[in-house]
Amino acid sequence: MVHHLLAMPGVSRDRLRRVYSHPQGLAQCERFLRTLTDVEIIATYDTAGSAKLVADERLEDAAAIASARAGEVFGLTPLASGIQDFDDNLTRFIVIGRRPIGPAVADKTTIVFSVPNEPGSLFKALSVFALRNVGLMKLESRPIPGRPWEYLFYADLAAGRDDPPCDRALTHLAEFASTLRTLGSYPSWKKPTPPR
Repeated sequence: MVHHLLAMPGVSRDRLRRVYSHPQGLAQCERFLRTLTDVEIIATYDTAGSAKLVADERLEDAAAIASARAGEVFGLTPLASGIQDFDDNLTRFIVIGRRPIGPAVADKTTIVFSVPNEPGSLFKALSVFALRNVGLMKLESRPIPGRPWEYLFYADLAAGRDDPPCDRALTHLAEFASTLRTLGSYPSWKKPTPPR
């Protein structure tokens, strides 16, 4: 995703006192943001909403980090383009529903789990996947509010929930995990092949 620093027409970078964007957009542009002096960085609900805020309130001392399309829609001018730290950054969007949205084969599963706070518990949890040759594509931990030193682990598995090895691994994990929830099983994103 290419990020742009967008402001009202006629506003220059030296007039900026605030920059708005979604926390993920701000994180993806961290190096650029460090180059701005005396500018408050403000997290908002979404990147396009940040552009709308700057435009609707006609803020002449503020800018938004958003897409070029958001700038076009809301009549903002780019003060800087391509400000993301990495050219190949991606933002994941998740659609949540009770029914499958298409005939595509699920080859990726996202789960969240917690394990007791004792030595080796995370190793034991991850070993259920290694023993069954289920790849782990991502693992993140987040503290559980109000429970010091306890964490929720979010994991992306390289298998559909109904694949027998994945199903067996999750059944095994459920035997000792404090909590376990499957957030979804879906087709993984594939980079589109360019037309010939």
